[in-house]
Amino acid sequence: MMKMRTYRDKIVYCAKDPKIVLIQMVDEDMIDMLSEQYHIISSAIDYPILLAGYVVNDWNKDLSPWKAKAVFGKKGFEGCAKETLKDLTDSFIPQLKKEHDLDDDICVILGGYSLAGLFCLWSAYQTDEFYAVMAASASVWFKDWIKYASENDIKCQNVYLSLGDKESDTKNPVMKTVGDCMRKQFEILSQSDINNCALEFNEGNHFTDVAKRCAKGYEWCMQQIKIS
Repeated sequence: MMKMRTYRDKIVYCAKDPKIVLIQMVDEDMIDMLSEQYHIISSAIDYPILLAGYVVNDWNKDLSPWKAKAVFGKKGFEGCAKETLKDLTDSFIPQLKKEHDLDDDICVILGGYSLAGLFCLWSAYQTDEFYAVMAASASVWFKDWIKYASENDIKCQNVYLSLGDKESDTKNPVMKTVGDCMRKQFEILSQSDINNCALEFNEGNHFTDVAKRCAKGYEWCMQQIKIS
């Protein structure tokens, strides 16, 4: 039986004796879709999972890898991803394991959508703690990101990328590059030494079927990992 628990900084959907942990970086507006994702994923696999939403307070601040000017609206990016990742690995995940009596070596998959997807990719370049990362509609248009990705080695062995096939159809000159940047990111990963990488194009724009797209990405990630 699935249980849902709400904490100060996270939402957790958990079956009894989960075999794998899925973590998703979300803001308050994305919390409601976690339930839909949990049920989609659970119906597609034959073992129990734990899905935890890490709730960030400031999207542009907490998830951006370095400072950058605004590309839409007036709010820029403050570049505090390092602090967020430290909290995730040093506090959030250990507490999650303790609260749910999980093995220390349980598989953990990190996922996110949009700027959170970029955060997941960036995190995969910082640590090998995650068995896989799910970066759906990741903001790979972010200033100097492709340069960074091409000059550094990724530490995660399984990476899922996706993008809506209409996401490049925009007047914003920066956002318009997302398709080319995503293909370049996939090319970089394909030429690296990681085990598996995938790039999938989904029908629609950036806001189409977000929960389903994320669930699909997590399912791919889980397929790359042997669960006993």
